[in-house]
Amino acid sequence: MKAKYLTLLAENKLGERVEQLEAMLSSCTVCPKLCGNDRLNDEIAACYSGRLPIVSSYTAHFGEEPCLSGTNGAGNIFFGNCNLRCVYCQNYQISQTWKTQKKNEVTHERLAEMMLELQERGCHNIGFVSPTHFAPQMARAILIAAENGLTLPIVYNTNAYDSVNVLKLLDGIVDIYLPDLKYADSDAGFQYSKIRDYTLHARAAIKEMHRQMGDSLQFGNDGLLRGGLLIRLLVLPNDMAGIEENLRWIRDELGPKTAISLMAQYYATNKAATDDRYILLSRRISEGEWFDAVSLLEELGMEEGFMQEYESASHYYRPNFDDAEKPFKDIRDFQ
Repeated sequence: MKAKYLTLLAENKLGERVEQLEAMLSSCTVCPKLCGNDRLNDEIAACYSGRLPIVSSYTAHFGEEPCLSGTNGAGNIFFGNCNLRCVYCQNYQISQTWKTQKKNEVTHERLAEMMLELQERGCHNIGFVSPTHFAPQMARAILIAAENGLTLPIVYNTNAYDSVNVLKLLDGIVDIYLPDLKYADSDAGFQYSKIRDYTLHARAAIKEMHRQMGDSLQFGNDGLLRGGLLIRLLVLPNDMAGIEENLRWIRDELGPKTAISLMAQYYATNKAATDDRYILLSRRISEGEWFDAVSLLEELGMEEGFMQEYESASHYYRPNFDDAEKPFKDIRDFQ
């Protein structure tokens, strides 16, 4: 099963898609914020990003789901900045430090080289982490890399606050969608991620991803994921994520065979660790909260996907981007 973008490349359609995506930067409509800034002329949008992509780290990562990490790691490329402001962001060192991230700007050609380097290192895929605000730049780099021998599947690892129009243009470019569905309630989205309409747009985006990918995950003979939609649900303290409501929405709107990745790795960091306004998020989830979430999967008949191990998850997924070459411990904590 070859990567989808190779078909578009062979049909001479990939370049056209890239140009359509880049046109959205001229009065930026790349995400639902619809800033309208001219990023092609390097005006800075609400995500604090301009024309060039910002790469804070790229590495073989072993903390993803087993079908992505495999034995050689997922080839993750971590973009700097973000269109959300999550008070508990575990990557806050690169997502909320825009004044220092400017120095990590790279050309599209250099981004393509990073992809080819990760392929040369034996990584199983190219995973773009927080790609929403750099989707056009990502697509341009994929085109350049594909013309120079890239064959790995593309993973779009997103907070799901994505533009449906952008996702439609990524149809046939992205092989695997890996969205977070953070909240069932828009008030929680505003309080903890500073976005008033998160749930509305995230659900619309995930429905578009499902339209493209369908229910089934596609695996290679080696057991590695080659295509599909895998929705991540991070369990938050005091059920701030609304896990049951989100699971019921997924089951009813997308279907019970939709793959879920249930995550126990939450720990209080960033503002959630220091600001009393976010006291409900100031602790690790309890064992009871975790098992309530796990029980819901069985109760709702949703059996496809993965879950983390409760005991280890919150202790190991603690990145330090001061070490850009290896910000994560090598840990495999999914079942």
